[in-house]
Amino acid sequence: MSIDCRAPMKVDVICQHSTDGTVIPLKIRLTDEDGQRQIFNIKEYMDISHRGSYTTPDGVFVTGHSLVFECKILVINTMRKITLYYSPTSTSWTMTT
Repeated sequence: MSIDCRAPMKVDVICQHSTDGTVIPLKIRLTDEDGQRQIFNIKEYMDISHRGSYTTPDGVFVTGHSLVFECKILVINTMRKITLYYSPTSTSWTMTT
């Protein structure tokens, strides 16, 4: 499965919500070229949220309320870096590679 996406794409994210309000992304779910749902475990993540409002080099506008995670997933035995963005206003997750 190829997950090269130059433009931001919407994804399903399975995450854990802790009692202190912390969100931890655990898995992403994508639809492959054949229409099959694929799940990728997040092997590593770093929360880079709360840096104010700005537009990322990928073209995603984030605010101080957005959640932003740099993550690593394993795709066909290759570690891939992705960035996940959560927008509280649209309640949706976006991914860039």
